[in-house]
Amino acid sequence: MLKNEPKQKIDLFQFFYKYGTILVTVLAVLFFTIRLENFMNFNNITNIFRSVSIVGLIALAITMALTVDGFDLSVGAVAGFASVIAAKIMVIWEMNPIWAITIPLVVGVLVGMVNAFLIIKVGISDMLTTLSMMFLLTGISITFQNGTAIYNYMPLPDNAGIAPGMMHPAYLFIGQGKIFGIPFPVILMLTVVIIVHIFLNYTKYGRYLYMVGGNEEAAKLSGIPTKKYRLLAYIFSGFIAALGGLVLGARLGSGEVDAGGSYLMDAVAAAFIGFSVLGIGKANAFGTLLGALLMGILLNGLIMMDFPYYSQDIVKGIVLIIALGLTYYKKKD
Repeated sequence: MLKNEPKQKIDLFQFFYKYGTILVTVLAVLFFTIRLENFMNFNNITNIFRSVSIVGLIALAITMALTVDGFDLSVGAVAGFASVIAAKIMVIWEMNPIWAITIPLVVGVLVGMVNAFLIIKVGISDMLTTLSMMFLLTGISITFQNGTAIYNYMPLPDNAGIAPGMMHPAYLFIGQGKIFGIPFPVILMLTVVIIVHIFLNYTKYGRYLYMVGGNEEAAKLSGIPTKKYRLLAYIFSGFIAALGGLVLGARLGSGEVDAGGSYLMDAVAAAFIGFSVLGIGKANAFGTLLGALLMGILLNGLIMMDFPYYSQDIVKGIVLIIALGLTYYKKKD
């Protein structure tokens, strides 16, 4: 009887689609551990997680837009803009740090609403809308502070003396603080990952977001207000990106013009790598976290091996191409 049973074929593509990211992450850790003496010590692992925290948050912002089959290229600019606003509020305007935290988050939400309006009501594509918003916010950030960074004791223009305010310690704690030896940005990122995961998988709103992203027409016929859920996705995207900007500004201790731009490509890669983790095939929080960790491990290891910084983009590009290739080839099937 056993002779007549068909032999099960091993589908290598399916295997790599499901476990490729985990496998590459494990192999990268093993490779750097063998090659680098200090790679696996506590301080370096802490550095990897801390560096990943900002990329992870910005990637989660992209993940929210991806749930409705959208895309948000403005998240890096939103993060940079949020850090500049927070610094300006404390250093130049001498306002309470509570405002330095809440106002950038509100601005992030407003940017998400404007993006959604242009995409849903005006009909501009997601890519073009958020690309335009990226340029707009970067320009406003530069104009807002005449192209200079905002920091403690900075000289004011026109020989007006020294900036009167200071970065508040409570604000700096967001990017530099520790709880039981664990960097606060890491705790914040993991908390947001868990919240987003629960929201997307265990609430009606999250399931509707996936339904809108999977087949908008079918979702509409099922009575789901698709425009409302696309608006919701971009609002979350703007909010989380602004949160990432607060962590970025607090970590730097300043408001750097276009500081968030350098995180965009890593965040995009992390979000798309997340598609293929365990073969889920859709944007998800834990996949994005693993994608961000993979990018962080690769960059950290390459830096420790004195790999030229200008060549690191080659590695990022290869990882992104593989992730996109797996995702879109699977969708084609």
